[in-house]
Amino acid sequence: MANGARIGIDLDNTLISYEDVFRTYAQRRGLIEAGFRGGKDEVRRALRCLEDGELKWRKLQGAVYGKGVADAVLFDGADAFLRRASALGREIVIVSHKTEFGHYDPDRINLREAALTWMRTQGFFDSGRLGVAPDKVRFTATRGEKVALIREFGVDYFIDDLPEVLEHPDFPLEVTGILFTRGVTGEATYPRVAAHWRDIARMVLH
Repeated sequence: MANGARIGIDLDNTLISYEDVFRTYAQRRGLIEAGFRGGKDEVRRALRCLEDGELKWRKLQGAVYGKGVADAVLFDGADAFLRRASALGREIVIVSHKTEFGHYDPDRINLREAALTWMRTQGFFDSGRLGVAPDKVRFTATRGEKVALIREFGVDYFIDDLPEVLEHPDFPLEVTGILFTRGVTGEATYPRVAAHWRDIARMVLH
């Protein structure tokens, strides 16, 4: 590996931002009011207050991670991070806990293929843009498999929005975990927390 650290990154809600997509899809289904403010977490809380709220939330997730990924965007600063990492010779690996199909998606869209299509559109696999090697993107069916793959890749850092991954009992002790809080500050208790990708760049790209 050229010039330094191997950096592992989660995909959904870490690189891909669905904040607006969750709100828009929930509004289209009449689950929240037209003037609702908030992203993924706020939508989830609102839906779980409804009758059969957990089921409604899971069905919404199936739609968002399938068809909705086409409307998703990169988190602010993630593109700059990936370009800078590539310029410095860092190797990026992406490990995502994502089933092939959503459990409640009647359209049976392949979630992994939808994510890869989005990544191609964003220039992930273009050496002149974000510069991620296609064979360094892997999907797992379970969280345990994800943690095992993080160990197998031998990353120096792993960035994820879920503390459950970074605090998993099998998460490698030699890997520096960074919890990405999607812009939220002051709430997380994990030792290494970053609200924005510029903060992650300061931690990792030195």
